[in-house]
Amino acid sequence: MNAEQLVKFFHGGNNYLMENKSAVDALNVFPVPDGDTGTNMSLTLQAAVKELRLDETDMAKIADIVARGSLMGARGNSGVILSQLFRGFAQGLNGTEVTSDQLAEALQKAVNMAYKAVMRPVEGTILTVAKACAEGAKKAAKEGSNSLEVMEIAVQCGETALAKTPEQLPVLKEAGVVDAGGQGLLVIFKGGIKAIKGEEMLELEIQQPVVDAQPKLEVEAASNADLEFKYCTEFIIKGQQLDGAAFRSSLETLGDSLMAVGTDIMLKVHIHTNNPGKVLQLAVALGTLHDIKIDNMEEQHRSYLEQELNERDSKNLGIVSVAVGEGLSDLLINLGVDKVVSGGQTMNPSTEDLIEAINNVPAENVIVLPNNGNIILAAQQAKRLAGKRVEVIPTKTYPQGVAALLALNPDAAIEENCQSMGEAVDLIISGEVTYAVRETSFNGFKIDQGDILGIKDGDIEVVGSAVNQVILDLLDKIVDEKSELLTLYFGQEIGESEAEQLKNIIDSRFSQLETELYNGGQPIYYYLISLE
Repeated sequence: MNAEQLVKFFHGGNNYLMENKSAVDALNVFPVPDGDTGTNMSLTLQAAVKELRLDETDMAKIADIVARGSLMGARGNSGVILSQLFRGFAQGLNGTEVTSDQLAEALQKAVNMAYKAVMRPVEGTILTVAKACAEGAKKAAKEGSNSLEVMEIAVQCGETALAKTPEQLPVLKEAGVVDAGGQGLLVIFKGGIKAIKGEEMLELEIQQPVVDAQPKLEVEAASNADLEFKYCTEFIIKGQQLDGAAFRSSLETLGDSLMAVGTDIMLKVHIHTNNPGKVLQLAVALGTLHDIKIDNMEEQHRSYLEQELNERDSKNLGIVSVAVGEGLSDLLINLGVDKVVSGGQTMNPSTEDLIEAINNVPAENVIVLPNNGNIILAAQQAKRLAGKRVEVIPTKTYPQGVAALLALNPDAAIEENCQSMGEAVDLIISGEVTYAVRETSFNGFKIDQGDILGIKDGDIEVVGSAVNQVILDLLDKIVDEKSELLTLYFGQEIGESEAEQLKNIIDSRFSQLETELYNGGQPIYYYLISLE
């Protein structure tokens, strides 16, 4: 396989997934209209190929572009896993072409990287399908197949594994579907094969703005009298097996405002120093240097950055939280959140979105509240890539995020806050009321499109036809003698008077509860529920 074919493969996979993402979305077991697997994988792949040119001739560079783009554009758990597959795949490629043996080895490295990225790998998922593809490719290469045949056999083995996923995960068997992530991966592979064989017209205009693939690093400034280090020095190192933590340690005595973030093949470095030559000398020993920029801060007019520095110095701990809906966002800000990243239902923010928010918070220590189970992996990936201390509290719902914020002590250390906020999350029950976007079977229920769903902590507990009745039935299941406080956040489809009427019914029916009502303004979900 040569470089031109590899470029066609990635673009063809991207286009084919764009055309079929709705079909992949339809495989999601949970029948609510969230940002689904096909959509998340498609957005991740679009970010991966947006800077990939057809005339690129270096295999390693092609793979690097895709790996970096997918890393920063990863959305949802499926997108993060896909980015790690691309990252591992990139480690197995070099030169202007690859043999079938090298291609099979690259696919195996992709699987190894993806398994390492998941704390507790589960079989019956995209990981299982990717592993089967790699095993099939290795066997085909040993038998003398060419690279295209290796990919075709890999897909055949992946399809066999995909068909078995319902036997590995009971939730898939109950819903009567195969794993959506595994299906999405095979769609990518099939689209790439079609493109190489000339069966698919390539549409290369990706409707995405071209952005820097690395997080935007701020350059702090101070008054001339306070400047201990004069030169703001920035550059990129490209190499192999780069260790950001080790390189940061080697620079600690040379300046301050030090950042070295990225991957094992590319680091973006920023430091204030009085000896930029020494910094560059240490860097060039690791790899090639690019985009070198050295500014004398005493000679620059930077009053607006000085103000930002003053804000940063005055704040020890910052909070980034994810939400969608004006009311929900306003409440988070009132509870002390510095940056609200728009997303959650219908659109999961990317790793890059989260990194940008983290690096724009005027604090050196940042806690991230994902508030959605499908955003946690992207948040953890942002933690590794951001240029400051970051901790992720794995909140899966908006009410969990609010509970965590109510336990926040801005004057305490980040470790103490993580413990207390995490404990607070465990003390509430989260509920959601939304509608089914397709027919399915889940948790013993036969669900029709348009049914109203009552959800408790991620599990469907009630299925009905009327919003208020579903809420009341859900409360019947979750309220007990220990329940004290009920908080309702009504969405954009619910009027305030309608919500007030429901509150009155709840007050009468559950007299032991104190009920609070907020206009969340969230789409998709009629109500979000917090029970303490």
